[in-house]
This record gives sequence, structure tokens and C-alpha cells, in this order.
Amino acid sequence: MIKTGDKAPGFTLTNSEKNKVSLSDFIGKNVVLLFFPQAFTGTCTAELCNVRDELKEYGQLNAEVIAISVDSIFTLAKFKELQNYNFLMLSDFNKEVSRQFGTIYEDWIFDMKGVSKRSAFLIDKNGIVQYA
Repeated sequence: MIKTGDKAPGFTLTNSEKNKVSLSDFIGKNVVLLFFPQAFTGTCTAELCNVRDELKEYGQLNAEVIAISVDSIFTLAKFKELQNYNFLMLSDFNKEVSRQFGTIYEDWIFDMKGVSKRSAFLIDKNGIVQYA
């Protein structure tokens, strides 16, 4: 489990545009990591639409927003397109990063297994977790 004050673990995932993205790409910037259970669900859509609508406030804090779920890159691409999301969406399809951050439901609704928990982490420009 990641705690405030920990060094954020490094990772590389594929985004909705099929490009590899690493946490280390953002050294020197603050990063807001938002794990969410699944695309196209009511609560996740509303949460991420709020982030989309308030994105300039994150920018004023020199913060990049990165949303992560266990959905496929293809699902995330369609979700991003339909909702006009203006931030990175990364696929943790293999569930490695969600487990690394201690933010996974091993058992979820409708007998689904291995779904990201709704959670947020603020990582500062030096890679230290300031909020978990």
C-alpha cells in the first residue's frame, strides 16, 4: 500500500492513443493519478467529467492528470472520445499498477475480479507521494 511520503513506484502503461507512458516522463511536474473502476459507468463518468471541466485548475498547480483503469486501450479510447476527456487515460489491463499502488478490488460486483478501486494519489515533481 502506498502512503503519503513514499517514493511513487515507477510504471509504464499504454494510453488510449496506443502510446507508452511512464510516470518518469513527468519528473518536474506534479501528477494527479486517478484510479477508477470502469469506463462507461455512471459514477466514473461523472467523476471524470468533473475533472475534465476543472482541468485548468490542475494546470495552474503545474499538475498533470492521469486516469487509470483496468479497461482495454480500445475501451478507454472510445470513452475518452465520447466524453471529450482532455487528459491522459492509461490502461492497466494486466492490473500490475493497480496492485502496486494497493488500489484493486480482487472481487467486485457481478463476480468481476481485479478492478481498480476509485482512488487518488498526488505525486510531487520529485516523485514523492503527497496525498494517498
